Amino acid sequence: MNTKGSPNIYDIAQSAGVSIATVSRVLAGGHNVSARTEKKVLSVMEALHYTPNAFARGLCRGSMGMVGVLCTDVSDLYYAKAVSTLERLLRQKGLDALLCCTGEKLEDKKKSLSLLLGKHVDAAILIGSAFKEQDDNSHIEAAARSVPVVVINGWIDCENTYCILCDEETAMFDAVSALCRCGCRRILYLYDQNTFSGARKLAGYRRALHAQGIEPDEGLIQRVEKSLDEVRVRVDQLLSAGIAMDGIAASEDLLAIGAMQPLHAHGLHLPVIGFNNSTFAEIASPTLTSVDNMVETLCTTAFGILCDVLEGRSAPRKVVLSAQLIERETFRTSQTTESCILPGKGPR
Repeated sequence: MNTKGSPNIYDIAQSAGVSIATVSRVLAGGHNVSARTEKKVLSVMEALHYTPNAFARGLCRGSMGMVGVLCTDVSDLYYAKAVSTLERLLRQKGLDALLCCTGEKLEDKKKSLSLLLGKHVDAAILIGSAFKEQDDNSHIEAAARSVPVVVINGWIDCENTYCILCDEETAMFDAVSALCRCGCRRILYLYDQNTFSGARKLAGYRRALHAQGIEPDEGLIQRVEKSLDEVRVRVDQLLSAGIAMDGIAASEDLLAIGAMQPLHAHGLHLPVIGFNNSTFAEIASPTLTSVDNMVETLCTTAFGILCDVLEGRSAPRKVVLSAQLIERETFRTSQTTESCILPGKGPR
């Protein structure tokens, strides 16, 4: 018997001479418990003045009403919008969100996922392809043996895991193809991470050039930190070195915007396309054409699938959504070869 405080379900089970599972079933409403046993357990609870706390009630009814949400960095606009959307949808359903910002290190991701499981969440939602590891996703597979795992914009093929993706490879293919149709042949590609998402976008860039009979110039494929200053310096270095370019595509809006200032400084006005259709794209000057990878739609779809799973309905293991190019001042598909390169020095 617990002598250090209020009685718990272990004490009830011991005093009533039944299993903990039986006590749990009584607390959950007496299903699959005989009337005699239920009466005995309730009598012990009354005698010991036992009041189940929220945690105990959650364990007994099989739900804590809480969903774990993981992202690498909530200060990132993409993740911030995703977290905000999911939290709103979960709240409308009467569920709480427990958020962990993991950072990029695998060990920290594993630790955060383990922490959520230790809190007895009903499910885990992983936001972003950074949670799709290149070599080993066994920690996610292990988690999925305990609770449903929903992955937003990543594909992990294991049981009890549900993935909702944007077809970013096709989206980048279409964006770069549009630049090529405008007359661009030397398109600078800027990216910051080699995640599942980053790899798909880069594949789309390469495939679009090949489809136009253009061999990608590796010198025009630049990996940079997601920092305005870093991008400005890198693009300025390329231009100062005489590297020819006649268009820019980027895996993130911030990278595309960072490239625009050195273009202006060198007297160039080239077509530029970003990715994510973030607030940055709307407030940039000039406003940035960007691929909308439908983060709110991804989250809404993920939430719907999660509800189906938690309520015992069948749900698809993989859903792929299409992106949309949002045209603004830096590039319009109606532009011609001549109007694509606006007054300035032009491509070199």
